Amino acid sequence: MAKRALITGVTGQDGAYLAKFLLEKGYEIYGTYKNYPPNLWRLSELGIADKVNLRELDLQTERNCTKLLQEVRPEEVYNLAAQSYISVSFEQPVATGEITGLGVARLLEAVRNVNPDIRFFQASSNEMFGKVREVPQSEDTPFHPRSPYAIAKLYGHWITINYREVYDIFTCSGILFNHESPLRGLEFVTRKITYSAAKIKEGLQEKLLLGNLNVRMDWGYAPEYVEAMWLMLNNPQADDYVIATGKAYSVREFVERAFGTLDIEIVWEGKGEEERGIDRRTGRVVVEIDPRLFRPADINLLIGDASKAHRELGWAPKTSLEKLVEIMVKEDLRRIRSGNRFNGP
Repeated sequence: MAKRALITGVTGQDGAYLAKFLLEKGYEIYGTYKNYPPNLWRLSELGIADKVNLRELDLQTERNCTKLLQEVRPEEVYNLAAQSYISVSFEQPVATGEITGLGVARLLEAVRNVNPDIRFFQASSNEMFGKVREVPQSEDTPFHPRSPYAIAKLYGHWITINYREVYDIFTCSGILFNHESPLRGLEFVTRKITYSAAKIKEGLQEKLLLGNLNVRMDWGYAPEYVEAMWLMLNNPQADDYVIATGKAYSVREFVERAFGTLDIEIVWEGKGEEERGIDRRTGRVVVEIDPRLFRPADINLLIGDASKAHRELGWAPKTSLEKLVEIMVKEDLRRIRSGNRFNGP
């Protein structure tokens, strides 16, 4: 009999890739969404929209979590649902805490009450390190979150550990550093860059507006990160793992690579908020700074040490940043040229 997995947030980037990965391993997949009708564009692009059993779930109600687990009876639960936009978390800190933080506790209580043999994965975030104490960050690095989102994720992370230690439930937290793909939402800076660069190339957009170009991030490829989730739940011992590439690049470098994929060489002029990115060939300004896009509290250098995952799970990143940017830009260019210009959040 096929294993059965429940993926909360299955319509998001990670949920869609994880569903595809597990389907290829012969799993029966149930996935949740919050708002009706569900936005299925990612599942559709992967060709699996009709292969996922969809269920509506509000993580703000424990009874709903319990009822769903009783109905689905999964062997594995992957909690990927969250209010995941950092900027929104500053505007809606209470709602972010309810969903991204307390939602984890509600799911874990449902697991404990319905079937404590369920294996549970929690998607934790590198944002929990925030004002970092050391570089690179490992599983032993102290946390110092700098946004309501990161604080809520930290609660979810620790409550997951607590249920493992107190109730002996097989729970794992994956401390996931930034991971991108063509299925990223347009609200995220990487996809904003690749989509805007493709539109500028096609003459459909004039400029790309960005905040801090100097922020450096550890960017990986999302399909590889969902494999790490599965490896955690199928390891003999439950534990927590940093999943990262161990390399950091600035937003500025990501921009240069994105436009470079389209044969547009960017040169920079000006300083601070007056800095501009110019197409060397045409002299046209294609990148500008918008001070409104700066975070209220910026983070320090986030770069992950995934040596524990490599040693214990056999996991390692395979896709370089250059290749990742190329994949995203070319897919966005294809979408635009085919008339598919909207790919929702």
